[in-house]
Amino acid sequence: MSSTPTAVIIGVGPGLGMSMARRFGSEGFRVALVSRNDARHASYLKDLAAQGIDATAHAADVTDRARLQSVLADIASDGDIELAYYGPAPAHQPIPLTEIDADTARSAFDWIWPAVDMVHDVLPAMLARGSGALLFAGGLSGVRPMPMLGHLALPSAALRNYAVTLHAALADRGVYAGTLTIGGLIERGDIHSMVTADPDRYGSPDGHTLDPDQLADTAWDMYRSRNRAEEVFDVFSG
Repeated sequence: MSSTPTAVIIGVGPGLGMSMARRFGSEGFRVALVSRNDARHASYLKDLAAQGIDATAHAADVTDRARLQSVLADIASDGDIELAYYGPAPAHQPIPLTEIDADTARSAFDWIWPAVDMVHDVLPAMLARGSGALLFAGGLSGVRPMPMLGHLALPSAALRNYAVTLHAALADRGVYAGTLTIGGLIERGDIHSMVTADPDRYGSPDGHTLDPDQLADTAWDMYRSRNRAEEVFDVFSG
């Protein structure tokens, strides 16, 4: 087993996920990338290798409980998981709150349960070592009414509450938990690419974007300082 700490990046994409991988990898972490399929894994690994970062890539749909558990076990067998980051985007399209029933509302929480499973799988070893961190990426609708996001606002609020409550529950136990609450288009990400490719449909992203490298820098500072449960990024408040 390697003595190099591992940062697991769940839901990795070309925007924030890869910025997280580069940031923690540049600090000496071994990086394990996890995403729904392996179509872009080769390019991700090439990017990280060019920066001298030791990385592996794993295909797992986070809603497949058995597969996610197996992947996390494989990663842990090669070295301690020091950081587990949960950042996949919701798979559903927003449905107006005025039109949903309970079944529709429950379906939005398919995005949340894998985060809980991730913690269940990695936290015991962290507590046994007295070392580790859990980071999450959520949406601004978890703290501010954003009707345009419809039923997706419900799991955003739940994920935020889960993260900040974990932060309190793990205080003085050697394990940190925190969340990035994000309101804006993340540059280089898939949603940003979709919006910029069709501004007539989605409008201009000018003034509504966030630099994923800056978000990853903040995540690193949260990990190092462990002095706050949340950082909010809001490009809409101005």
